[in-house]
Amino acid sequence: MPEDFVPEISVSELRAKLAAKQTFTLLDVREPCEHARCRLPGSKLIPLGELPRRFGELRPSEEIIVLCRSGRRSAQAVRFLKGKGFAKSFNLCGGIAAWAERFDPLMRP
Repeated sequence: MPEDFVPEISVSELRAKLAAKQTFTLLDVREPCEHARCRLPGSKLIPLGELPRRFGELRPSEEIIVLCRSGRRSAQAVRFLKGKGFAKSFNLCGGIAAWAERFDPLMRP
């Protein structure tokens, strides 16, 4: 796999994990104002710009699913986390916008 490869998970896969009550960290790397407007329940907010100094709040042994609005910032976060030894990090493909489109049309990402 290329070094910059970013593993992804679909919104349908995330929904299934949530429904099955699987254990993982749902990391939201958007800004606080975006998180306040809409969020997925149980998500942990660490804005992308704060991740280099706050990644110690995460456990490298746990699966981490990273989201942002569209998937771009979260892809950057996954690359960063993988470089720090977080091997089980995944980007939410399409971000919270894809979640809203597919499952919650009243959500305003």
